[in-house]
Amino acid sequence: MDEVKKIDEVKKLKEEFEKVRSQLYVFYELTKAMRTTLRLEEITYTILTCLTAHEGLAYNRAVIFFADEDNKNINGFMGVGPIDAQEASEIWRHIEKEKKDVYALIDNYREIKKENLKPKFMKFIQSLSFPLNKESGLIFNAFYQKDTLYIKKNSTEKFKDDPLVQKLNLEEFLIRSLWIKGKPTGLVVVDNYITAKPITDDNFEIFNMFMEQATRALENSQSFESTLTKAHTDSLTLLWNYGYFQYKLDEELARADTMQLPLSVMIIDLDDFKLFNDSYGHIQGDNALRRISEILKENCRKVDIVCRYGGEEFSIILPANNKEDARLLGERIRKSIEENKIFGSRFTVSIGIAAYPQDSLDKITLIKKADSALYEAKRTGKNRVILA
Repeated sequence: MDEVKKIDEVKKLKEEFEKVRSQLYVFYELTKAMRTTLRLEEITYTILTCLTAHEGLAYNRAVIFFADEDNKNINGFMGVGPIDAQEASEIWRHIEKEKKDVYALIDNYREIKKENLKPKFMKFIQSLSFPLNKESGLIFNAFYQKDTLYIKKNSTEKFKDDPLVQKLNLEEFLIRSLWIKGKPTGLVVVDNYITAKPITDDNFEIFNMFMEQATRALENSQSFESTLTKAHTDSLTLLWNYGYFQYKLDEELARADTMQLPLSVMIIDLDDFKLFNDSYGHIQGDNALRRISEILKENCRKVDIVCRYGGEEFSIILPANNKEDARLLGERIRKSIEENKIFGSRFTVSIGIAAYPQDSLDKITLIKKADSALYEAKRTGKNRVILA
């Protein structure tokens, strides 16, 4: 009898050992995957993929929310998982057919960005926003707690009217606040919405271990993004700088080529700005440049990339805009600046526009053509928009 008992104990120990070994391997692979990038969007997608991949923590859905700067609202940043059972079946069948491991799944995000086609669940999550006050219930309470909340299926009845629970149809789930540099900055939610597989105590512990690493990765990413933004921001106008214009134009031209979409480049120059500087001084000149930068941003879409090209010159990359779209925007900008009295003075601008693929397939030639159009606007009387 003792012998049988010993055999059972050894068997049990072996099973526990295998379980721990498997968990450690998964944990190692996941943390290694998180070190493949420092970009916030990419690291967030990596974390969510690790939480949902079969080789990872294998939850059906994982979501990250981030609070805005003054903690007034918390907004859906990214979600990975199926929108419903039908999509879940299609996704899992595709993964099985393609034999995709966690790294192949992470690479999907590059395709998503390149094709600009967000999955349904991600689009849904990015449409969500909750005020950070008591009316938001669970999401508000969890945001300021450092411990992971484990909401079990038999206790969700009391949360049935909760805004977060209703929006995501949550039953059994984990929700954890992201504390970065001593402050709450976001939330992670995971659940098994499709399979309804119970979350075990082991799942809970591994989730917490993983999120410790994930939080450090997000902190590094946010520091990197902040440094990158500062390096590419013009300190006077707070627009993107010339270097960022060159980098983004390469990226947007590649996207335009892949998606078979137009793209326009606009170069803007303030007319006779030297006379204003000579009359009122460089400090007032700097103030005028700041105000003109604001007018440019007010007239552009969120997807447009507004840059200070140098001195009193500005440039704008207009994704998915053909030459006529760009001309209409150029006229709107020209009139808006002309009609605004800035520090008691009237300003005008000359604008040159070139479009891909109509004017050139090549970045350097495209810029040269926009520049030549700008020169033509100057030569023919200023305060006008000229197309290449």
